[in-house]
Amino acid sequence: MGMNTHSPAHAADIEAIHRVVATVEHSQQHKDPDEFLALFHQDAVWTTSGGKVLVGLGAISDFTREVLPADDWDVKVSYEVVHVLLIRPDVAAVKVRQLYLAPGDTSEGSPLYVMSKQDDGRWLLTACQNTAVASG
Repeated sequence: MGMNTHSPAHAADIEAIHRVVATVEHSQQHKDPDEFLALFHQDAVWTTSGGKVLVGLGAISDFTREVLPADDWDVKVSYEVVHVLLIRPDVAAVKVRQLYLAPGDTSEGSPLYVMSKQDDGRWLLTACQNTAVASG
């Protein structure tokens, strides 16, 4: 039996997932580690675009607090949800298009965020892989 993709609950979940990605964008643009880290599940797994694997919120926090505020580039980066697959009502795979909007830097990323819906209704980043897109 297929999931009803037009139910109010489904629409609310899709909207909540979009808000998480918008908050990722906001936290990156404002170099705000606390806002970014609040989006993660305690047991999350994060793989950076460079292939560094971070397991658990502690490791993700250590990396983020070192890298995010220290960035000496004044770059705007955008995050756009391009596809949401609800694997189960409480698990979603979210494809994101990440664009760096700076003069001379038109690099792109193609993250995959697996999110899980918590008992309190929040969607959290749970298993994420950030992949750089080769130019050309």
